[in-house]
Amino acid sequence: MITVNSISKTYYTKVKTGFLKHENEQKTALDDVSFHIDEGELVGYIGPNGAGKSTTIKMLTGILLPGSGSIIVNGIDPFKEKKRNGRNIGVIFGQRSQLWWHLRLDDTFKLFQHIYEVPQSQYDERLSLLRDILELDEFWHQPVRQLSLGQRMRGELAAVLLHNPKILYLDEPTVGMDVMVKERIRDLLSVFNKQGVTILLTTHDLDDVERLCRRIMVINHGKLLYDGTMENLRERCTTDAVVSIDFADDNPVLPDALRNVVKEGRRVSFSLSRSSGENELLSGIIAGNAVKDISVTEPPIEEVVRDFYSGGASD
Repeated sequence: MITVNSISKTYYTKVKTGFLKHENEQKTALDDVSFHIDEGELVGYIGPNGAGKSTTIKMLTGILLPGSGSIIVNGIDPFKEKKRNGRNIGVIFGQRSQLWWHLRLDDTFKLFQHIYEVPQSQYDERLSLLRDILELDEFWHQPVRQLSLGQRMRGELAAVLLHNPKILYLDEPTVGMDVMVKERIRDLLSVFNKQGVTILLTTHDLDDVERLCRRIMVINHGKLLYDGTMENLRERCTTDAVVSIDFADDNPVLPDALRNVVKEGRRVSFSLSRSSGENELLSGIIAGNAVKDISVTEPPIEEVVRDFYSGGASD
């Protein structure tokens, strides 16, 4: 569905170096980025601010032309065939509204119906689903300018789904929303993804990524650093997990090499890395003691990604 082949993008800005003197400063937004997304995939695209996420999405939507490389979306070049590409995609940029500021929300949707030439029967069916799941009725007749950020983002998401797009690009779609609304949006995205809609999701809310995406791509300083599953990313992380063991005896035999040991009655907790040596320590503890229960708590996904950004992930 989406093929990105070695795209790069460099910006040049004028920087003042003295009185009436300027020099061009070069900033690389994307550096030889390649990936492929199959139809029906839901992929998390994560990275810090300025990493290149939004630039990538602008190229996929046809807003920006790559400096080099090529992009094919659903069989076409999105920049050369903007109109055809636009009919097949839905896009949310978290800080930029496509809703009409001075119109009521219901009038805005009628306008979108005509722009995308959505048949009335499809419009009524789709809108009924969206109004129910996103709870739009409470502000359905209000002007967009009077909506809160969370309300506006719910309206934005409904608007991009109205014409039944094959691909969704969602850049920070849950910004400003409370926990209950986020949960509804996750459910909505899961429903449409199961119907075959391809979704590329960028967000700083890593709980969204962990709950929704089986595959993630990590980008930083314009370079694609990782493309794979969340499980594999955790395995490459150097941040320790925490192991808790409930022993049958009060005085279990424990090796001296254990780190950060905490004892609470018959429960012992300690840090464990993914090295083969420490895994052997754990195997020895289990083999040499009567164990009633054991649990492993992985580091929070925020720590995993932070570790990856800082170069701590192992190859």
